[in-house]
Amino acid sequence: MQGARRMADTEDASGMKVLIADDHRLIIEGVKLKLAELDPAVETVVAMSLAELEQALAAHADTLDLALVDIAMPGTQGHRHVAQLRQSAPALPVIVLSGSEDVELMRALIDLGVLGFIPKAYSPDVMLSAIRLVLAGGVYIPPLLLASAQAGGWQPATPASAPPPAAGGPPASLDGLRSLLTERQIDVMRLLSQGKPNKLIARELGISEGTVKIH
Repeated sequence: MQGARRMADTEDASGMKVLIADDHRLIIEGVKLKLAELDPAVETVVAMSLAELEQALAAHADTLDLALVDIAMPGTQGHRHVAQLRQSAPALPVIVLSGSEDVELMRALIDLGVLGFIPKAYSPDVMLSAIRLVLAGGVYIPPLLLASAQAGGWQPATPASAPPPAAGGPPASLDGLRSLLTERQIDVMRLLSQGKPNKLIARELGISEGTVKIH
C-alpha cells in the first residue's frame, strides 16, 4: 500500500496521489487548490458517492498516499464506509472532512484509526496544516476533542494486552493519546494544559509559533 510512502519531510511531495471523497463540488475544488500548495503536480482521485468511492478504491487503492473522506455522501450509512475503508486499506492514511463538530463522532473515528478529523468550518490553512502533519506521520486531533480528552472524557481504544488503569487513579486519557500523538504534540498539549500561550510554548520548545499552532 502506497500509504507507506508518507513523507518524513513534507517538502518532498512529488508524485503524491490523493483521494477526495465528498459530494460537494465546491469542497472538492477548494481542497484541490490547497493540495496544490503541497505539490502543484499532485494527482487527485474524486468520488462523490459511496459507489464512486468503492470504484475509486478498487482502481487506485495501491497507489494512493492519502484519503480525505466526508461522512455524509449518497449511499453512506453513518461512518460505516470509513470503517470499511480502514479495514480494506489499513495502511492508507485517512483524514475525515465533515460538517459535523460532534465530539462523540470524532472520538469514534479516531478510535477507528483515522489520522485526522477536520470540521469544514475550519479554515483552508488549518486543513493544509493538518494534512502536512498527517503526511509527516502525526495525527491531527481537533481542539474540541483534545479539550475533551484533557478533561478525562476520552480514553482511546488500546490494545487488548494493555493493562487496565489503576482503580481510583487519574484518567488514562494522556496515556491513551500517546498511541495517537507524537512526543512533540504531547509536549505542546502539556504546556497548553498549564495555560501557557503559543508564543511562550514556542520559546520553551525551541520551535516557531506557527509550528505550535499546527501541533
